[in-house]
Amino acid sequence: MTTPRVRFAPSPTGYLHIGGARTAIYNYLYAKANNGTFVLRIEDTDLERSKREYEESQISDLKWLGLDYDEGPDKPGEFGPYRQSERTDLYKEHAQKLVDKGLAYYDFCTDEELEVMREQALKEGRPPHYSGKWRNEEFFEEAANRLAAGEKAAIRFKAPQKPYTLQDSVRGRVVFPQGMVGDFVIMRSNGQPVYNFCVVIDDMLMKITHVIRGEDHVNNSVRQLMLYEAFEATPPEFSHVSLLIGKDRQKLSKRHGATSVNLYREESYLPQSLANYLCLLGWSHPDEEEIFKLEEVQEKFDVTRFSKAAAIYDLVKLKWVNGMHIRKLDNDTLKIELEKFIPEGHAYFSQSDDWKARAIELYKTQIEFFSEFSVRLDENLFKTEIEKTEKLNEVLGWETTKQIHEFLNEKLSSASEFITKDDFTEYFNALKKDLGIKGKQLFMGVRVCLTGQDHGPELGDLVPLTPVEVMKKRLSNLF
Repeated sequence: MTTPRVRFAPSPTGYLHIGGARTAIYNYLYAKANNGTFVLRIEDTDLERSKREYEESQISDLKWLGLDYDEGPDKPGEFGPYRQSERTDLYKEHAQKLVDKGLAYYDFCTDEELEVMREQALKEGRPPHYSGKWRNEEFFEEAANRLAAGEKAAIRFKAPQKPYTLQDSVRGRVVFPQGMVGDFVIMRSNGQPVYNFCVVIDDMLMKITHVIRGEDHVNNSVRQLMLYEAFEATPPEFSHVSLLIGKDRQKLSKRHGATSVNLYREESYLPQSLANYLCLLGWSHPDEEEIFKLEEVQEKFDVTRFSKAAAIYDLVKLKWVNGMHIRKLDNDTLKIELEKFIPEGHAYFSQSDDWKARAIELYKTQIEFFSEFSVRLDENLFKTEIEKTEKLNEVLGWETTKQIHEFLNEKLSSASEFITKDDFTEYFNALKKDLGIKGKQLFMGVRVCLTGQDHGPELGDLVPLTPVEVMKKRLSNLF
């Protein structure tokens, strides 16, 4: 088997889209699984919209996701350059080869002439293909003269009128019928190559063996197969993966959540979480695992596990995945990351190392983002203001709650900075034994009195972390 060479080829006309990131992940994993080479190629032939700042941003996002490519603009290899804007001479050279072989020709048609041809074809019920005026030998001499006079012309490829078949690892056998495309432009009159042409030249010269890309590129394949045939080159093996759609089954857009990787970085998602989730949108783990790092699935990655069905992008599931990766962090690493999101001067920083460790242990199973940690600390451990909800008022209306309130007020009046878990258990048992309060009235009454809330973490873990002064103020604010 030939050592695989795969590529990710983004266009630097915007930030890295999550659909593009998923494509990059699949190519990266395929290269890793097969000891192959992962190439980054920048498709910047759209000179007006392409910007170097977008290229730099996309490269930064790829590296953030852990996708370290083997060759690219900043990692030159023997098949460079790796920006299409720096490969124009190669495209012109190969376009001329096709002209010399009689497989392409110069076309001087204006946009107005092309529009007339298109409208006439539609009027006659024919596909709006190019009529082939400059394809005919009778115009070759005129074309040569006009070129010699300095006129600019596009170069069109002579599309063979026969069926083409794509054997795709995901889609299976895809047949493109005869006449699906007419003669198409490969070089514009301004000297710039067209997408389908430069992609073939690049993949051919860079010895790309496998192409994994979105299914929206399936119809591009027929033009590319024609060009490979014209150059007597073997096409790469294609895998057209399903597109990402929203839960409403519409094409993914901003209304479904952030669509660019940099926004997820700004929202403090873990890179391994986003990579994990994107990997599962169209590919299934052989062991049905949902939580993993990319390096953990490298050896298991196989294109046969791609799904034909569109992948539904679910922001709720992504948040869950992020929370699961937070829980997988060791506590030392988690502490470092969490503290980056706690405001300077927060009460957390004045607590003991043991207190911090217990607080982290308590909340790491309840948060999906690092930023939620300090919010939970404030709500459960330091907040003294009471929000009188309907449910909380119901509990406060019980006679047993007033008894609990009086009992805890007395106990806490002589307590030190914190009470221990044993202290809390003793209070709880005394309420049950001496005052005869049981069940819901006991549990809810104690919770409301000590936390000022009708829900939250286990009291046995929460109360020993709550400063006594905070609990005293809550008790005084309840009635």
